[in-house]
Amino acid sequence: MKDARRDLPSVNVLLETSGVHSLLELHPRQIVLDAVRSAINAARNAGQFHRTEEEWIDSIAAAVRDSMQPSLRRVINATGVVLHTNLGRAPLADVAIRAIEEVAQGFSNLEYDLETGERGSRYSHCVGLLRRLTGAEDALVVNNCAAAMVLALNALAQKKEVLVSRGELVEIGGSFRIPDIMARSGAKLVEVGTTNRTHDDDYRRAITPKTGAIVKVHRSNFTIEGFTSDVSVERLAFIAAEHGLPVIHDLGSGLMLPLDEHGLTGEPTAAIALASRATLVLMSGDKLLGGPQAGIILGSSVTVAKLRKNPFARAMRVDKLTLSALEATLRLYLEPERALREIPVLAMLSADPADLEARAAALSRTLREAGIDAQVVGTKASVGGGAFPTAEIPSSAVVLSGRAEVTEEKLRRGDPPVIGRIADGKLLLDMRSVQARDDAALSRAVLKSLQ
Repeated sequence: MKDARRDLPSVNVLLETSGVHSLLELHPRQIVLDAVRSAINAARNAGQFHRTEEEWIDSIAAAVRDSMQPSLRRVINATGVVLHTNLGRAPLADVAIRAIEEVAQGFSNLEYDLETGERGSRYSHCVGLLRRLTGAEDALVVNNCAAAMVLALNALAQKKEVLVSRGELVEIGGSFRIPDIMARSGAKLVEVGTTNRTHDDDYRRAITPKTGAIVKVHRSNFTIEGFTSDVSVERLAFIAAEHGLPVIHDLGSGLMLPLDEHGLTGEPTAAIALASRATLVLMSGDKLLGGPQAGIILGSSVTVAKLRKNPFARAMRVDKLTLSALEATLRLYLEPERALREIPVLAMLSADPADLEARAAALSRTLREAGIDAQVVGTKASVGGGAFPTAEIPSSAVVLSGRAEVTEEKLRRGDPPVIGRIADGKLLLDMRSVQARDDAALSRAVLKSLQ
């Protein structure tokens, strides 16, 4: 019997077809060549030995598209988790995006002083805005909040003991834990108190000539309720002052404006944290602040100067794109109403539930008109990013009928990918985490994936 696999075309034969010639005009030869081989192997494995030329071209073109697809892609976040770490946390404001574009397309004064014509410092950028917005004497920007902690401890407490309450030894995501991060700084962790209760005297008894600092970690991603007590930053600052020790307050989320009127309470702003008299306050740039990934260090000029001179500062420094985006984001906070309107995270968190319901209804109506069964339901969204851990924000979602897992995969594999959430066996597209300007794109993506 004749082996049917002999009917498969050769690579050279397919390369000579007009369809593949068209692909070669648009894409690198190696990409197209690999796609041809991939298409032949796929047909061989599937036992599809007889295909038309059009079918071969379609298969090759699909392989080329897969190969040319960027690894890092934009997705539509319909999970209802606004600061979704797996989805890149805070989307940037338009002005921040334009600032990146402006700086990226040419040279910049990253380390050049335009006034004197001499070498400048990248550490000078954003400092003025951070001082004005928070009341800090000085500021330093590094690549994330964990880096800020390592730098602070290495500069202030290397080879010394650092006191931390047991109730604050948190895991910050990706299996990284505060004790592990602190150990890499060269400081020695000393636990004080118990998981649920820590008192002033626990710190006082633990202080020795070997103590280098006291660390306060804001429990932003979980709560402890019931029989509890902890020591405020104000009290820690008083205790530390008795022994000439610095207090490092890991604030975490980077909230710059209070969100109480939107039902989000209990998270201190950066200004309030500094007013508590911590020596240093550390926070993230890509959480509630709504900017790019960064670690922001606020504090006294003398202390920040020590960090700036530390060799770790160079290893943890940020680039011109991060600084440009952060500066543009911070500038929005000079007008709080504008910040709430133009910083996507704040706009999503403060969105009126009635507006979300109307947007969900519009999406549901469009899908039903196209023959897709969709209904609007009330939901509870969340902040995410380790902020306001117990907050449940009223929202609205579109529920899609059918097998949730199958529908979820279709949307996830779409272009652009739509990431929803499955609850009680149903797939929900929660509008709280979808930017209003993406409503049309969300509708098109769902229709394209499910029709």
